[in-house]
Amino acid sequence: QDSARSHSDHLARRGKSAMVPQACRPRWSRRGTQLLASVAAIAVAITVIGPISFATSPSSTDRNSAAAATRSAAEATKATNSGAVLGRRLAVTGASLATLGSASPAKAEDQPYDIVFEVNLGGESKKPASFTVKVHPEWAPLGAEQFKKLVQQGWYDDAGIFRVVPGFVAQFGLPAKAQPRLPSIKDDPVKVSNKKGTLVFATSGPNTRTSQLFINYRDNVFLDRQGFSPFAEVLGDGMKVVEAFYSGYGEKPNQGAITMQGNTYLDDKFPLMTKITKATIQP
Repeated sequence: QDSARSHSDHLARRGKSAMVPQACRPRWSRRGTQLLASVAAIAVAITVIGPISFATSPSSTDRNSAAAATRSAAEATKATNSGAVLGRRLAVTGASLATLGSASPAKAEDQPYDIVFEVNLGGESKKPASFTVKVHPEWAPLGAEQFKKLVQQGWYDDAGIFRVVPGFVAQFGLPAKAQPRLPSIKDDPVKVSNKKGTLVFATSGPNTRTSQLFINYRDNVFLDRQGFSPFAEVLGDGMKVVEAFYSGYGEKPNQGAITMQGNTYLDDKFPLMTKITKATIQP
């Protein structure tokens, strides 16, 4: 897996090489054929490079606007028969009246809850520390459910914080030992902005969330438009711990190598990296 930045740059370069045929041309020209070839190549690249998970850096925002545009939904089909329209309206009204007043109280799994991260800050001192995040299922229910399931499985225990970009994000979520690839979950609508201290799933495109997460080091509002949906927040002075993560390796660790080798690769190449020692759901 290549880095998200190289992927974005690759798409940007390919996009610039495509030329738009002149409107006055009555039929496809040689240049128009080249345009089709370029568009097809970009589509193949987007399809093939799927497993890379990332939060796009601010300098890459404009390059990803085309990808964000592909998330538009299909328009609803208009009814041509007025009787059918009236029938559907009556049916909807009846169903609404039948359920009126039957709303059940919020389930326990819908209530916010805390998770404590114990970490080894890495660097030369390798100082232990901890911070707490509050999960808000109402913000992003699918993401919150996936996160809780992985914490219960011990997925994040001993995992490295492999991407630390001060002023942007700290990213983690690839396990300490190689694991079978997880199935992706669908996206949640963005209900809460990517403010400083929010916890968010990284992604390689629409509906590709699996296990990788990032914590926003600042208000990264531009990520809202790209579909990154926060589901939790760091509490209290926990950001002091998060901001103390070892950042000397920047974005050098290779996600593909971590996926294949886990901590065998990280301990050999990046021995000072911050690691999560344990993530625990609080009763």
